[in-house]
Amino acid sequence: MNLFSSLHEYQSFVYSIRAHFTGVSFSTLTLVQRGVSIVELTGELHFFSGHQLHIYERLRWRDGQLALLSYGYEVFQSEDKLYWYDSQPHPHIPELASTHPHHKHIPPDIKHNRIPAPGLSFSAPNLPFLIREIERLAESGAS
Repeated sequence: MNLFSSLHEYQSFVYSIRAHFTGVSFSTLTLVQRGVSIVELTGELHFFSGHQLHIYERLRWRDGQLALLSYGYEVFQSEDKLYWYDSQPHPHIPELASTHPHHKHIPPDIKHNRIPAPGLSFSAPNLPFLIREIERLAESGAS
């Protein structure tokens, strides 16, 4: 599913996310135009399981295409940060080369412990992958 074919399609998806994913209890997501071609998506998704997904995406709208430029996604259970994803390049870490620059920060030492993130992309929507990951996490009873 490519939700980047138009800004309107992505906006419709974002603002109806609860209709697409039954595990999401509420959303504070907002899509805001930041100039002629830049759009930012910010906010949180809250899940019935108690998990929260904090979202930041910076996108560019040009020539009829919506392209993801950068992102940050943080997953919480109550007040505890479980893990996060970001697109900050780390070319000096060979273990991350397979999904460069996409990677996931995990415990222990969550700031420095990074693994590849094959489910994330700049060319496809990331939210469906992230939501399904949290729903699976909730179903497994893990935190």
